[in-house]
Amino acid sequence: MNTSGVQPLTITVSDDSTVSALLLRPAQARSAYVFAHGAGAGMTHPSMVAIAEGLAERGIATLRYQFPYMEKGSKRPDPPAVAQATVRAAVAEAARHCGELPLFAGGKSFGGRMTSQAQAKAPLAGVRGLLFLGFPLHPAGKPSSERARHLAEVKVPMLFLQGTRDALAELDLLEPVVKGLGHRATLHLVQEADHSFHVLKRSGRNDHEVMAEVLDAFAGWVAEHA
Repeated sequence: MNTSGVQPLTITVSDDSTVSALLLRPAQARSAYVFAHGAGAGMTHPSMVAIAEGLAERGIATLRYQFPYMEKGSKRPDPPAVAQATVRAAVAEAARHCGELPLFAGGKSFGGRMTSQAQAKAPLAGVRGLLFLGFPLHPAGKPSSERARHLAEVKVPMLFLQGTRDALAELDLLEPVVKGLGHRATLHLVQEADHSFHVLKRSGRNDHEVMAEVLDAFAGWVAEHA
């Protein structure tokens, strides 16, 4: 899958704010994912591209989009209210282009957390479930589960795709959080992977093999909930 089928879009967040987006929809799409980027890199980062293309190969359309701060070239993430409004606008845009497909939302790290916060505040229209590619439970070196408190207000199914070496989600904190969410939440652990799903050579696997596991788990979960 190459990027020749990517459709550039512009999303209106508010009267004075628009952001860029990229829609990648395979011919035989069976579902769609509203895909937010992490705090440090935007929607065109190679990892975002690779995930979008890998999902397209598995029949999942993606709408990638920028948060306003990234659109402006700033390194400082938007306040939660602005980020959540952007998530909501992106979901609405995805519905306009893929409205007949089962719709899911989430993202990498910060983008996934902003999506879950938006969903906790008020359900995202038409979204059947949330998928997190490395949920940032806490800052590196500052273990806490406070960032997960809002997840109790999320009433749709959730999938947490997490590396066992993720410095932003220590397992002894993450596992009880997911368990406490009951049947709504599923945790898929990627052995020896870090927050970006990179693995050490000693793991016996390479990053390509790990990403294939992540994307297969993602697609399998979506198929169950579509």
